[in-house]
Amino acid sequence: MPTLFRLLVVIAVIVGVIYGGMFALATYVKPNVGEISVRVPPERINR
Repeated sequence: MPTLFRLLVVIAVIVGVIYGGMFALATYVKPNVGEISVRVPPERINR
């Protein structure tokens, strides 16, 4: 039984680290917001 408990603790720690990393990325990393314009040639529009 101790090995099962140890396995569950290790899995819980790994899941906690992954969850913490995802939370940190979602909280502290901001996306670059900007307007993008792309010229489309007229021959591609009038097909």
